[in-house]
Amino acid sequence: MNLTKYLCHRIPERSFFIKGHQFPVCARCTGFYTGLVVYLILNFFYKHPYNLEMLFISMILMVPVAIDGLTQYFGPRESTNNLRFITGFIGGLGLIIFLKIIIGWIFNVL
Repeated sequence: MNLTKYLCHRIPERSFFIKGHQFPVCARCTGFYTGLVVYLILNFFYKHPYNLEMLFISMILMVPVAIDGLTQYFGPRESTNNLRFITGFIGGLGLIIFLKIIIGWIFNVL
């Protein structure tokens, strides 16, 4: 059973290939997951406060991936896999910071 179909659309034109084998997720999702992992590794060594300012920064980091995805979806332009990866990576950093803040706040309230 291929569970990656629930994580990503896996459109071949929007995916990376190595030696003829397609990545299990598209270029944007590859960037997202890479950004998540890189942030978690770096955060292990370099701590910072999870406050309202970081929440704002996390939302700003998610803007490029939203612009790239929406402008591609609605047709003004076609994105490239390298741009999808870069915006996905930046968005992944923003997403993990956002989630850590929100989950932390939820646990503080409970």
